[in-house]
Amino acid sequence: MTEQPSHRIIKKYPNRRLYDTTESRYITIEAVRQLVLDRVPFKIIGTKNGEDLTHTVLLQIISEQEDSGHPVFSTEVLENVIRSYGNSMQDGMRDFLDQSMNFFVGQQQQFQQDLNRQVNQAIDTPLKVAQEITERNFEMWTQFQNSLFSTNKKDDTKDGK
Repeated sequence: MTEQPSHRIIKKYPNRRLYDTTESRYITIEAVRQLVLDRVPFKIIGTKNGEDLTHTVLLQIISEQEDSGHPVFSTEVLENVIRSYGNSMQDGMRDFLDQSMNFFVGQQQQFQQDLNRQVNQAIDTPLKVAQEITERNFEMWTQFQNSLFSTNKKDDTKDGK
């Protein structure tokens, strides 16, 4: 029995076509976006030199989504991201964005779980539910800030500050 790879392999040809090796068919960039939404692990490999092009294709998907009329990133945020490249704080920016996004996703999941629990139980008033969720989110935000600041303090002591 052949072991399945941990990631679905998608080949990207020089003509920009994408080939899903698991399904043995060509796919669109929208199908790659759907893999992301479905949390299917994948890698996009260039057929020319075997280079991992996953990052580049994900940026293309983000760019297309931003152009769709409902952007997530403001112009100011994009300008600040661009300014961070080549800056001594580039790694710090990446870590901050990773932590912020993980925190945001965690809060969304927690909010959805809380909402589902409350709707299913249907025992509390909407105001009390909102208050509990707000208090929990505030606690999570405080913990996130404390961990972020403690990470920065550790980095400062490494740098001799």
